[in-house]
Amino acid sequence: MFRKKSKALVAMSIIMSALIMVSGCGASKPAATPTGDAESKEPIKIGFLGAKTGDVAIYGLNTLKGLNMAVEELNKEGVLGRQIQLVEEDNAGQKDQAINITNKLISQDKVVAIVGDPTTGITRVAGTIANSKKTVIMSAGSTGPDVVEIGPYVFRDTLLDTIAAPATMKYVIEEKGWKNVALITSKNNDYSVGLSKIFSKSIVDNGGKVVIEEFIQDKDTDFSGQITKIKAANPDVIVFSGYYTEGALIMKKAREVGIKAVMVGGDGLQGDDLMKIGGADVEGSISYAGFSPEQPTPDTEKFINAFKAKYNNELPDLFAAQGYDALMLIAKAIKEAKSADPEKFKDTLAQTKNYEGVSGTITFQEGREPIKSPVYLLEVKGGKFTLLKKVPVEVK
Repeated sequence: MFRKKSKALVAMSIIMSALIMVSGCGASKPAATPTGDAESKEPIKIGFLGAKTGDVAIYGLNTLKGLNMAVEELNKEGVLGRQIQLVEEDNAGQKDQAINITNKLISQDKVVAIVGDPTTGITRVAGTIANSKKTVIMSAGSTGPDVVEIGPYVFRDTLLDTIAAPATMKYVIEEKGWKNVALITSKNNDYSVGLSKIFSKSIVDNGGKVVIEEFIQDKDTDFSGQITKIKAANPDVIVFSGYYTEGALIMKKAREVGIKAVMVGGDGLQGDDLMKIGGADVEGSISYAGFSPEQPTPDTEKFINAFKAKYNNELPDLFAAQGYDALMLIAKAIKEAKSADPEKFKDTLAQTKNYEGVSGTITFQEGREPIKSPVYLLEVKGGKFTLLKKVPVEVK
């Protein structure tokens, strides 16, 4: 009896093994994997990491708009025969929430890549987690230092401060003749601290001088002390390295005491609240960006028209454009690697050269740091950001 059962079990085992081999080898297709190569029909999950509420929600919400545009476009044909599924979370601009969300996206939601956060500080903490767990993360906004250096799974598709700030100060000093600079830094803002260092060097390198340096903190509302000192220094220009809310309040106080110098800064100034809060006091302010809807290429114009049609005639900003490009770059790498496994497509992604995105031409250097061209200098004119000048960047 025991021997008969053993023979039956052996026979059944052989049959089952054969069935597994047939199903595994049919049409020369390997078995599906959790990350899902071309043979899987499960959605390819992409996580969104950014603020949908809080002080910097405009960055996250606009990034999300660009992502949704990309998802719709990609899902018309699919990626490796599969649909893209976006998994959204809201970190409210808080690092502790970003840590929890990053862990959840990777461990529970099983995303193969994360797009976000648009800010440098959160990108650093989320990037450390994603890299340790071998999940690709691409920021569509961070521009400060020490981001891609975290590891081989960390990317960004932004215009770097190290490229844009020098180009901006060259224009300000050589073409505008504003050589005496008041530099203002927000001490509790990683982006601002890093950008001020770059601005400071760029000012000196281009023949300018920092005549006074003042410090604030994000969420401060009274800048009377700093502005009084700045007025006494009589600068030609105020360079502020922080975000739009504080920038608007700084300029309101500056105009109140009779300072006529305009404000210059990075893309952190680019939120509608700069004009809503600052009104006429921020007219003439200059900032740089990796995108402008003015003077578009044909592909960019197509994106702009589709965006306006989807979002009630709204024009996309740099975060929307860079969010769109981020997902398109990831999808392109997945297709070329023929795999949605981050360990495989990360290397393909790192080899991106001269990608014609809607936010500019993107090349990843060795070490995955992006070079983007051109630098867009934007000026607040008539209550809107308008294109002042395009500055081409040489890709070496």
